[in-house]
Amino acid sequence: MTVAAILSGKGHDIITASAETTLGEICETLAKRKIGAVVVCDGDNVIEGIVSERDIVRVVGTQGPDALKLSAHSVMTKDVITCTAQNSVNEVMANMTKGRFRHMPVVEDGKLSGVISIGDVVKFKIAQVELEAEQMRSYISMT
Repeated sequence: MTVAAILSGKGHDIITASAETTLGEICETLAKRKIGAVVVCDGDNVIEGIVSERDIVRVVGTQGPDALKLSAHSVMTKDVITCTAQNSVNEVMANMTKGRFRHMPVVEDGKLSGVISIGDVVKFKIAQVELEAEQMRSYISMT
């Protein structure tokens, strides 16, 4: 199965911010949207970085509440690992585990087309296992 299967179920809604957005504004967005990261993009939807809850906690923990006035650019992870809709769910899961991050932007033609989280991946994998188990039960009951 591929990332496209996850996106077809959850949709392609994307929450982005500009590099000038403050961490305080990003916190408001994360809380309002109940998400864990925001992708920082330029005007053409090209990824410049990503700001996660961890990034915010790290900087607030070291700099205090005034850190919420900092721009996304000063805090974001700039070397963003991405995937495409054609990547397998197993590849994405392995990359997230190896890199110890929970959100991965999906890129098509160099532009952001979606975001998947480790929660999306786990939900998808559980549904896949449940479907296989049901198919096995059906097969067994027919014999």
